[in-house]
Amino acid sequence: MSNTAKPAAASAVEMTEIVLPSHANALGTVFGGQVAAWIDIAAGVAAMRHARRVAVTASMDDLHYMAPVHVGEVVILKAHVNRAFGTSMEVGVRVEAENPLTGQRRHTATAYLTFVALAADGQRVPVPPLTPESDDEQRRYQQAEQRRVWRLERRRMRDSEQGG
Repeated sequence: MSNTAKPAAASAVEMTEIVLPSHANALGTVFGGQVAAWIDIAAGVAAMRHARRVAVTASMDDLHYMAPVHVGEVVILKAHVNRAFGTSMEVGVRVEAENPLTGQRRHTATAYLTFVALAADGQRVPVPPLTPESDDEQRRYQQAEQRRVWRLERRRMRDSEQGG
């Protein structure tokens, strides 16, 4: 596998789903778990595009729901790798809802996920570094480092609580 750095744009994913009654609760809004599943799929595709390997979800954190999405609306998920760390990658996903009759969109959720690249034998393998190109990509790249510090600290705390 090449260790040549890749731009964030190379991992970009835009996925759309229409909210059907089977995706919704009694209020006619999409289940949070359904949105989380769509987020995981979009992020997984972005991670595999970056690594050009099978990539599996290691964690999903900072999933924030900001607004409900109603039956009949279109969900747009935008995902891309924010930063690569050895064998893992942080993927950011922005979720928007679109009224298909007016085209009006609103931001409804954001999530950050960590994916790990795997070889055919299931062992972790290195991923290419990421090169941010735009100011926005540079900002996300820097923020990903801080989130990684927080994740590692939470892991250390969890492990110490479990006696590990």
